[in-house]
Amino acid sequence: MPLSETLPGPAPAERMSRVKESPSSQVADRVRAFRAEGRKVLPLTIGEPDFDTPDHVKDAAIAAIRAGETKYTSANGTPALQKAITSRLLRKTGQSYATDEICVGGGAKQLIFLAFMATLDEGDEVIVPAPYWVSYPDMVSVNGGRPVIVGTTAGEGYKLTPDRLRAAITERTKWVVLNTPNNPTGAVYGEEELRGLTDVVRAHPHLSILCDEIYDEINFGARPVPSAVTVAPDLRERVFLVNGVSKAYAMTGWRIGYGAGAARLCAALGTLQSQSSSCPSSVSQAAAVAALDGGREFIDRTVAIYTERRDLLVSGLDAIDGLRPAVPEGGFYVWTDASALTGAVTPSGTRMTSDADLAEHFLETSGVVVITGDSYGCPGHFRASFALSSDTIREAVAGLAHSVSLLRR
Repeated sequence: MPLSETLPGPAPAERMSRVKESPSSQVADRVRAFRAEGRKVLPLTIGEPDFDTPDHVKDAAIAAIRAGETKYTSANGTPALQKAITSRLLRKTGQSYATDEICVGGGAKQLIFLAFMATLDEGDEVIVPAPYWVSYPDMVSVNGGRPVIVGTTAGEGYKLTPDRLRAAITERTKWVVLNTPNNPTGAVYGEEELRGLTDVVRAHPHLSILCDEIYDEINFGARPVPSAVTVAPDLRERVFLVNGVSKAYAMTGWRIGYGAGAARLCAALGTLQSQSSSCPSSVSQAAAVAALDGGREFIDRTVAIYTERRDLLVSGLDAIDGLRPAVPEGGFYVWTDASALTGAVTPSGTRMTSDADLAEHFLETSGVVVITGDSYGCPGHFRASFALSSDTIREAVAGLAHSVSLLRR
């Protein structure tokens, strides 16, 4: 008898069997357990900036509270926030979006979920390149769709290629997900790469692109990060851009994301939000306006710091025998190939047969915590964050070097 049938309360719906607990949450629970035992932990798992929200953003929120801007808003955001979003999109993409082509939600994550809810019928397919952000497949599955995982390689820069995309398309394909800069790899699609992919999409009128660009301001190359709608403006109605203020402005807890796309899709998302959370937080929206309209000083300063940390972590990992880090072009993670350690044996005789074995070895021997590659659909790797102080990064790298040195290969 399934455990759920023996527990009190309503039985979970069948759809819940399609959803797994977030790997990040599982790791966080493991870290808390270690700390409760009084053991030191160095978590390279952080998925949010370690900087504080800029003062001018906090001041805007306080001013909104004092002005009484604490009531319901439109499900798709306040006029002021819609204006700030359209201005930002025009600067980045060169495209002018009308207000009915904009939607606002409780984080970019919610908007991606609602987009799948609004568009997927049972059995519809969504192409998800791997390595992928851990939530995409579960979001697709719980909404009745079928995630079609398409692998990429280090030689391809961990990016989806036109040939791989073309081969994965069927008559049931609704979306292809492009996450650029990518979590977990830090890969950024260039204009020519996007042009190749959009050429494939153009030939399949039933296929749309969901562009998750939440890390686009945290990039270490040309600015702005290219967008699919910029290289293929004729596909504008079939491109849904998703972004937010969480990563660029250190506002993860404020929960404001935004999307831009076809008016019909945005209206559907507004309807779903009106029947679920009613609207995004009014105070957080006021703060988001200040963030989007407030210039680049905070972004430029933090990206400069991230650049130093990135180089520190990449060089440290690269110096450890058996680890092959990829240099990220954006975001604040380093994706590392650890497949050379598969089969290695610890001093106690434990053989590294999986990502979980290796992660547990790191934790037990040096207190370093990473998220395993199988969580991202790419076993034999791990993700390490550099949204941490340089001192913490140095200490973690030294710990990993110690852990690897204990393995017998």
